[in-house]
Amino acid sequence: MATLSENQTSSEEKMMANRNDDHDRKVSIVHGEEVVNASGHKDQLKRHYGLLSICGLALTIDNAWVALGGSLTVSICVFTPETTNNPVAYKFIDNGGPPGVLYELLVACFYYGFIAASIAELASAIPTAGGVYHWASVTPGPRWGRVLGFYTGWLNYFGWIFDLASIVSIPANVVVQMYAVFHPDLVIQPYMVYIAFLLITWSCCALVIFGNRLLPLLNQFGLFLVIGGGLITIIVVAALPKTHATNAFVWSSWNNQAGWGDGVTFLTGVLNGAFTIGTPDAVTHMAEELPNPARDMPRAVAAQIILGTITSFLYAIAILYGINDLSGVLGATGSFPLAEVYAQATGTPAGTFGLLLIIFLSIMICVVGTFLTVGRIGSMKGSAAPFHRLFLPATLLCSAFGAIQLGSKTAFTDLVGSFIILTTVSYALAIGPHLFTGRRNIPRGPFWMGSLGYFVNAVSVILIIFFNIMFCFPYSFPPLVATMNYNSVILVGVLVITTAWWFAHARKHYPGPKLTSLYVDGKVVTLDAPEGPPDEKTEKDGGDVGI
Repeated sequence: MATLSENQTSSEEKMMANRNDDHDRKVSIVHGEEVVNASGHKDQLKRHYGLLSICGLALTIDNAWVALGGSLTVSICVFTPETTNNPVAYKFIDNGGPPGVLYELLVACFYYGFIAASIAELASAIPTAGGVYHWASVTPGPRWGRVLGFYTGWLNYFGWIFDLASIVSIPANVVVQMYAVFHPDLVIQPYMVYIAFLLITWSCCALVIFGNRLLPLLNQFGLFLVIGGGLITIIVVAALPKTHATNAFVWSSWNNQAGWGDGVTFLTGVLNGAFTIGTPDAVTHMAEELPNPARDMPRAVAAQIILGTITSFLYAIAILYGINDLSGVLGATGSFPLAEVYAQATGTPAGTFGLLLIIFLSIMICVVGTFLTVGRIGSMKGSAAPFHRLFLPATLLCSAFGAIQLGSKTAFTDLVGSFIILTTVSYALAIGPHLFTGRRNIPRGPFWMGSLGYFVNAVSVILIIFFNIMFCFPYSFPPLVATMNYNSVILVGVLVITTAWWFAHARKHYPGPKLTSLYVDGKVVTLDAPEGPPDEKTEKDGGDVGI
C-alpha cells in the first residue's frame, strides 16, 4: 500500500525548483537528485505530445469507422465451403446481416467502456509506457506482481503484433482495389496483396524509426482525416445513391445462417465491434512522451472510446443504407468488398476511388500509430516482452503473420480474434488483481473512480472472460477445418511459449519494472516492490530495486 512522506529533502526541492514543468500535473519517479519516468528510467524520448496530439494518436490508432468498414463482410457474414467435398470453393452465409453490424457494435462499445474506464484509472495512477504489464506488476502486490507482470507483457505484446498484422492487411487490400477500380479486367491474386502488405509494413516501420519528430504533426493530420474523412464519406454515401436500403434491411432484417442459435451468433459477432473499438491501452504506451500524462491519458482514452463509438456507428448506418444489392457486395471479386458498396453509392469509378483514398490515407496513419505503440511496448527497459531491446523482430513477426492470408480465407478473422483475446486477457491480469486486493496497491491519480471502481473493475473482468469464450467458438456450425476458429489454439500457444521462457530464463533473470517512489501532486509516494531478482546495479548503487 502506498505511504506518503510529508518531508521533502533539499535535493527534491532543488529538483522541483529547477524544472519548468507543471509538477502538480505530472507524475515522475525520484532517484536521488534525478527525475526519471514512471518506468524507473531517464526519459529517452522528448515529451513533445500535447493533449491534441495524443487524442489524435488515440483516434488514429483506433480509427474505428475505417476498421469497421475494412471488416464489413466479416461482420455481415462468414465464409463456409460450398461443399464438404470441395473445401477450396467458398461462399458467404449470413451471420446476422446488417442489424448484426449495428447492434453488435453497440454491445462491443458498451463492453469496452468498462475496460477503458479501468485502464484510464490505472494510467492516471501510474503513467508508464509499459502500460498493462507495469500495472499488473504492481496491482497484485509483492508476492505475485513479478510473475503476473511477465505474463501480461507477453500477452499484450503478441496481441498488438496480431493487431498490427490485421491493420496492415486493410491498406494492402485497399491499394490493390484502388488500382482495380480503373482496371476492371484485373484478376486479383493473393500474392499481389501480400506484396503491398510487405511494402506498407516496412515503409511504416522506417517512418517510425527515422521520423519520430514528424509523428505529432502526422497524428494531428490523422485526427482531421478520422473526423473530416468520416464526415465526408457519410455525407457522400448518404446523399448520392438514387435508391437506399429499406429501414427493415438496416435495423430489423436479422438473418442467421451460421448454424448456431441466434444468441450464439449475435455474441460471436460482437468480435467485429470489438476490433472496431478495442484499443483502449494504445495511447498509454506513449505516457513518457506526454508532459502531463496523469491527467491527459484518461482524457485521451475517453476521447478514443466516445468519438470512436459515434463515428463508427454513424458510418455503419450510412454504409448500410447505401447498399442496394447485398449479394453484389458479398459476391464481390475484388480484394476489398467495401469498394462495391462505394460503387453502388456513387455510381462512378472516380467516386469509388476517392472514397477508397480517404480510407487508405486514414488507415495508413493508423498503421504508423500502431507501429508506434508496438515499438514502445517492445522497447521498454525491463519489459517482459520478447526481444524487448529490438524493434525489427516485431516487424518480422508482422510480415510472417501477414503471409497467413495467402492460404486462408478466414486468416483475417483469426488475426482479429487473436488480437482481441490476447489484449483483453492482459487487461484482466492488471484489472483483476487491482480489484481483488481492494484497489489499494496503487496511488490515486487525478482520475480515480472511488467506490464505483469496484463495480467497473468487476464488470470488466466478467465481460472479458465471457466474451473471450464466445470469440473462440467456430465461425459456423457444424465446424469444418476450413472454417475452424483457431483463436483458442493461439492463446494456449502463447501461454505455453511464455511459460517455457519463464522457467528457462525469466524466473531467475527477469527484473520487472522499477517503481518504488513517485511524485504525486508534489508529494513523495513510496510503494512496496514485489519480490523478485534485484537489479544488481541499482541495488549496489543504492537506487530503486527492480520489481
